[in-house]
Amino acid sequence: MQQREPLFLDYNATTPIDPRVRDAMLPYLGEHYGNPSTGYSLGQRAREAVERARSQVASLIGATPEEIVFTSGGSESDNQAIVGVALANAHKGKHLITSRIEHPAVMNTCRYLEERLGFRITYLPVDEHGLLQPENVLQAITTNTILITVMHANNEVGTIEPIEEVGRMARERGIVFHTDAAQSCGKIPVDTDRLSVDLLTLAGHKMYAPKGIGALFIRSGTPIDSLIHGASQERGRRAGTENVPYVVGLGLACELAREELAEYGVRVRELRDRLHHIIVNGLGQARVHPNGHPERCLPNTLNISIRGISGEELLRQVPEIAASTGAACHAGSVEPSSVLLAMGLSRELALGTLRLTLGRWITAEDVDRAGALIVQRVKRFSVEGKR
Repeated sequence: MQQREPLFLDYNATTPIDPRVRDAMLPYLGEHYGNPSTGYSLGQRAREAVERARSQVASLIGATPEEIVFTSGGSESDNQAIVGVALANAHKGKHLITSRIEHPAVMNTCRYLEERLGFRITYLPVDEHGLLQPENVLQAITTNTILITVMHANNEVGTIEPIEEVGRMARERGIVFHTDAAQSCGKIPVDTDRLSVDLLTLAGHKMYAPKGIGALFIRSGTPIDSLIHGASQERGRRAGTENVPYVVGLGLACELAREELAEYGVRVRELRDRLHHIIVNGLGQARVHPNGHPERCLPNTLNISIRGISGEELLRQVPEIAASTGAACHAGSVEPSSVLLAMGLSRELALGTLRLTLGRWITAEDVDRAGALIVQRVKRFSVEGKR
């Protein structure tokens, strides 16, 4: 008898490729193999596909096609934004501001600038919901501040940060502002003008496109150095022959996300709340501690700490579910999430965390099954622990 695949509840770690995206990519893995930098018809067909995808990405975030640069993914986009702005503006100052709950692609890039190139970084705290306070950003700004980088929505707890307010502060003071929107794009509305951002990171595999493709929005006129040097692809901002099949996939993924965003948000929020209700009803309100902002939160993200258990051990005991205790980039770590610790959770409570993130194909039946399994196994843990 064939073993049943586990129910996937880790959509913030990655998403399956949408079959419509896969089908759009296939011709560019076969007959349309031309190099988009060449002048003959085979190459121009590839060039047209790349530019069509650039327009699709731009439409999702309210940008112009000329402001979109294709990259290998979210980490490269973050590095390009942070290092590129730091190097281009070092003559104005060497101070950057970020938060304590950023993705490692931001945190470790800032630490690199700090430890190797002499930049000074201010790491701002967040409150118990993982929310950055705009007044703390204002207080941290100095005459040497050249970049502020704050994620749009946290990948672990789903809290949506006050990007609009921070963006206005940065713009009024002539400071470049970057946001990592890898988790928000495709889940909630994202508009670069409304957010007042100069740079925005987008990752394909968080929105039903392949791994290994992403984009960086660079607002026209933003001073930024290139990270990858070579020929003149991407208008000289990112060298290397474009990954045409993956670019096509990202473009269609963005178009689908834009068309289906409203319906997706309502449906997945209802399912997330249903899952939370099942777990709380089964274990009791006192035992289940919700993490993240109760209102300013991604519609698909449920992060909870269950008192008296190890999240890692619980997931090992529930092989029917594929989920995580935190960010995928920390998988295998026995240390509690740095995000949860920054939010003020105790080590014990942080170690009892489950991150359950829903996606495009999750059903009410899936949610009911997952909730029942979690409640059942936690109760079994409790009984066995008393023996």
